[in-house]
Amino acid sequence: MKYRKLGNSGLKVSEIGLGSWLTYGKAVNDHTAHDCIHRAYELGINFFDTANAYEEGKAEIVLGEALQRYERSSYVVATKLFFPMGQGPNERGLSRKHIIEQCDASLKRLGLDYIDLYQCHRFDPEVPMEETLYALDDLVRQGKILYAGVSEWSAAQIEKAVGIRKDLHLRPIISNQPIYNMLERYIEEDVLQVSNENGMGQVVFSPLAQGVLTGKYKPNAEKPSDSRAANDSTNFVINSYLRNDVLQCVEKLNTLATDLDLSLSQLSLAWILSHEGISSAIIGASRPQQIEENVKAVDIELSKETLQEIDEILEEIKGFAPLR
Repeated sequence: MKYRKLGNSGLKVSEIGLGSWLTYGKAVNDHTAHDCIHRAYELGINFFDTANAYEEGKAEIVLGEALQRYERSSYVVATKLFFPMGQGPNERGLSRKHIIEQCDASLKRLGLDYIDLYQCHRFDPEVPMEETLYALDDLVRQGKILYAGVSEWSAAQIEKAVGIRKDLHLRPIISNQPIYNMLERYIEEDVLQVSNENGMGQVVFSPLAQGVLTGKYKPNAEKPSDSRAANDSTNFVINSYLRNDVLQCVEKLNTLATDLDLSLSQLSLAWILSHEGISSAIIGASRPQQIEENVKAVDIELSKETLQEIDEILEEIKGFAPLR
C-alpha cells in the first residue's frame, strides 16, 4: 500500500480507502463486512470511511466493531453528518446543536474516543457557515475530532468557507469528499483547482461508478442477478449509468485494460490516482477478494499514451451526468 498526505495536513491516508455506503449494515451481513474490513487492514488500508446516515448508524457500529482489535493509532476513521437522523426539526443539517450531538452519537456507535476526520456530508443553506465552522473548530479543541472536512461542496462554497476560516482564525478544512470516476468528472471544472489552492485533499467516493467500471454490465443485456443494479435496495444510484452509449464506452475501456493486462477496476483506480489533488479513492466491497484486486492499482503508473487513449474514449460521452 502507498500513502498520501490529506491536503496540506500531516495526516497520511492509504491511496485506496474502504467505505461502507450501501454495503455494511445493509446489503452485506456483518460477518462478511468484518472479513472485508480485516482484509483491507491486512493489505495496508488505513483509511475507513462511513457516515451516521448509513443505515441510521448501523454502518458505524459494524465498522467500529471490526476495528476494535487494532491499535487505535494505526487507522484513520472518517465519518460524516448532515442527513436526517430523526423526525425532529433539529435532527438534521449543520447547526451547532446537530453537529455536537451527532459527533457524540457517532463516537458512541464507533466505540472510539475521537474521530480522525469529521465531514459535513452536504452543504446546508439554512445555517450560517460561521456557526458550522465554529462548531467544528470547538470539536477539534475538545479532542473529539482531529480534522474537519466537507463532502460534495461546490467550489464557491469551499472558497467561502476558507475565507471565513481565515477571518475567524479557525483550524483549516483539510478535505473534500466528492463523487469522482471516469464517467462523472464534474470536480475537474473547478473543485479540484480550488481545493488544491487551499490545501484540501480529495477523498473520492464511487471511483468505480457503483460497479459499472468493473465491466460487469453490458449493452443490451440483462443486469447480473447478483449485482447492485438488480437489487431494489441499492439500484437507485446506478440505473442512470446504464445507458447503452455509456456501456459501449465502458467496453472500450475494458478492452484497453485487457491489453494492458489489468482489470478495468484497476485501470479506473489508477486513472483517478494519477490526478493531482487526489489523496484517496474510497472503494466499496462485498467480498475480500474485491479489495485484493483493487489495491493493486496503487502500483500501476499509466503512461501518457494510455491516459490520452482513455481521454479519447471518454470524449464519446463528454458531458454525461447521471441523474441524482
